[in-house]
Amino acid sequence: MSPLAPGISHRLSHIAPSATLKVDQKAKALKAEGRPVISFAAGEPDFPTPAHVVEAAAAAVRDPKNHRYTPAVGLPELRQAIAEKTARDSGWSVDASQVVVTNGGKQAVYQACQAVLDAGDEVLVPAPYWTTYPEAIELTGAKAVSVFAGADQDYKVTVEQLEAARTENTAAILFVSPSNPTGATYTFDETRAIGLWATEHKIWIIADEIYQNLVYDDLSDPHSHAVSITEAAPEATGNTILVNGVAKTYAMTGWRLGWMVGPEAPIKAAANLQSHLSSNVANVSQIAGLAALTGDQSEALAMRDRFNTRRLAIVEGLNAIPGVLCPEPTGAFYVYPDMRGLLGKTFGGVTPTTSLELADLILEQCEVAAVPGEAFGPSGYLRFSYALGDDDLAEGVRRLQAFFGA
Repeated sequence: MSPLAPGISHRLSHIAPSATLKVDQKAKALKAEGRPVISFAAGEPDFPTPAHVVEAAAAAVRDPKNHRYTPAVGLPELRQAIAEKTARDSGWSVDASQVVVTNGGKQAVYQACQAVLDAGDEVLVPAPYWTTYPEAIELTGAKAVSVFAGADQDYKVTVEQLEAARTENTAAILFVSPSNPTGATYTFDETRAIGLWATEHKIWIIADEIYQNLVYDDLSDPHSHAVSITEAAPEATGNTILVNGVAKTYAMTGWRLGWMVGPEAPIKAAANLQSHLSSNVANVSQIAGLAALTGDQSEALAMRDRFNTRRLAIVEGLNAIPGVLCPEPTGAFYVYPDMRGLLGKTFGGVTPTTSLELADLILEQCEVAAVPGEAFGPSGYLRFSYALGDDDLAEGVRRLQAFFGA
């Protein structure tokens, strides 16, 4: 750069790229070179969006009223449908005015942080955590404080751990159930305890519920869902912001449709921000989202069943590898095995000492892509998404078993 050229802002210069997208892009680049890479890196369903959702979008494209600006906070009928879903699945009866429709869940997370955090605040982030959370927090000038729970705790933090990390600067906690990257789901009692603790200490709760409907404890129930913090602890509704979206449940990652729900003050602040930041989400995507939430759920439930079959298969396959401990996840579509039993040992002439080195090893020598634990917290773990084809999943696990001597 020329010595006279201006520099970029300090806050943006410290943002790291998404590690999950980076690994997936590397895997795709190797595949483009002709290598038979199997990628467990991407956090998106491999299924098509349900047909009736696509048809609703196609009809919306042809309607000229959708070619114009609409309210920045979202179409009224979609906000109402989201309010009804929130009452049904999160146990919180909200008015449609408490909903802001966003460009995917990431924008909802970003705006929630912007609405309630200031420079100098601290946010407790249970780890392992999704890579975007610390970046969204630190863009406000606040500090992300990691609170780690390992495989021995099923990757779930306790109130005692949170209390030990709390300071006078603690302003919020990120609560995620089911979790990305671990698939861990908190029980009713665990969720209630955290909700009451945060409320007692006047701490904001930003609860990411994007995987809310991908749980596997009762597949016979079409309305099965992870317990929401506002369902378990109604006392917390005054200090909770829920973020959610259609991406995972309905295989709609590319449609970019999410939302946030919360008390009047932070929702109004987020709405004002969005009016300047992005205005309305694309109308066609909003109408597709409305069809997803209010229409036939059979295709979404069939996806959930397929995920469950894959979940059981990958857990069994990874646990067959000596030195690997893979807890059985109860939600989302990830497994997060503890790989520390493989570190310091030599495979294929390489002795990995970190999960980053281990991920590079299996990508180069097994042609299998997974995301290293450094992207989500401490080293020693890998995240595998089982949102890929059944044949690819089986072949990928077979390669790992052969390489590591299962």
